[in-house]
Amino acid sequence: MRTTAEMRTAAASLGRRTGARPGRRSLGAVLAASLALVVFGAACGSDGDAPSPANTTANAGVLGPVRAASGEPVKIGIISDGATPGFDASAQLDVADATAAYLNERRSGIGGRPIKLVKCKTQGDPSKATDCANQLVSDDLVAVAVAESGVIDDIWRPLAAANVPTMVYGAGSPDVLADNESTFALGDPNYATLQMPISLAKKLGVHKVTAVVIDVPAALHSAQEVAPGAFAKAGLEYQLVTVPPGTADMTPQMQNVAGAHPGLVFVIGNDSFCISAFNGLRAVGFDGKISAISQCVTDATRKAVPADALKGMIVSATVPNGGTDPSTVLYDAVLKTYSHGIGSADAVIGRGMFMTLAGLATATEGISGTITPATVIATIKAMPERELPGSGGQKFRCNGKADPADPAVCVRGGLSTTLDDKGQPTAFEVLGSTPIGN
Repeated sequence: MRTTAEMRTAAASLGRRTGARPGRRSLGAVLAASLALVVFGAACGSDGDAPSPANTTANAGVLGPVRAASGEPVKIGIISDGATPGFDASAQLDVADATAAYLNERRSGIGGRPIKLVKCKTQGDPSKATDCANQLVSDDLVAVAVAESGVIDDIWRPLAAANVPTMVYGAGSPDVLADNESTFALGDPNYATLQMPISLAKKLGVHKVTAVVIDVPAALHSAQEVAPGAFAKAGLEYQLVTVPPGTADMTPQMQNVAGAHPGLVFVIGNDSFCISAFNGLRAVGFDGKISAISQCVTDATRKAVPADALKGMIVSATVPNGGTDPSTVLYDAVLKTYSHGIGSADAVIGRGMFMTLAGLATATEGISGTITPATVIATIKAMPERELPGSGGQKFRCNGKADPADPAVCVRGGLSTTLDDKGQPTAFEVLGSTPIGN
């Protein structure tokens, strides 16, 4: 446990690590963060050991051989927003238990020692998030795993100040992504709005991308200041069309788009904005390729946009929910074997937590000797490129080279999926991924 003097020293160093800088957060990151609704209340505490395994034999081939951890447990912190008045992410905690049980029985825990979880729920309250982080800092943990949270900055500050290694799944905060000391982010913040359309255009053999973007500041920074250079560097022509939010009928704007040889039309906005764009393109008879960020396609979209307009559309994806790819088969087997019955909706909510906790274990493979926050950080930074568990085949490496402008980032590229005639995802594909070198 850290002394009071050490805590004060760590807190004093935070100012050197969190100075404000111009944000490079994309709209995709903004919208993803907004899904974790900001509310109030909290509950913090240790939940003890992970549940005992069940139904192990049935999934043995998928889970791999038994390699049980033993010895003194290694304490890992888990922070989730948990249940809130507007959104219930409690499944993240259940998935964390199941993941720890799997890692302890099949992956030798961390350094051969069993993982013991210490869990805390913020319920979306910034002050409770800070309390959670401070509690975990004082609880002699070696690392913390956080999936999606609406209060990630408030979670991160005390952990960063104390140099506690923190692996996060969903993070768009510039300060979090700029941390080159103890934070490791399992998502490419530029993928959804930049790297995906660039990669997709190259795959389709088109030489121009027309971005139809909601006219709000969070979206326009990337679309106006970052995108032109990125597309030019990729050898692609780029055209930006901005439309105010709340525009119910985009037929006039989409007529102009369709008449200007748009190449790939890429839509960035929330579902109501995208519904208007999709229907506008359909109304003017556009038959070219349309793509969009994942936030465009919801149940509301499927009801408001004809199936023939959605069929074949390629959209970004945060996690490969559904399907039969090996990472999904593994995730399903872990839940079936080690959880107490997690439903399909909760499995979707918990997927990011599985990727984060299993990713932490993967990143620390080979750690030996005394396991401390410092040795965990060193091991993670020295890891070779590996596949991120549960991610649909994405690779990660946390040496600060995946995106030098955001050294916490460990992943290049992301997932895409093609919609079927019901607007549902089919197979998932990794786009924009290149090896992360030394």
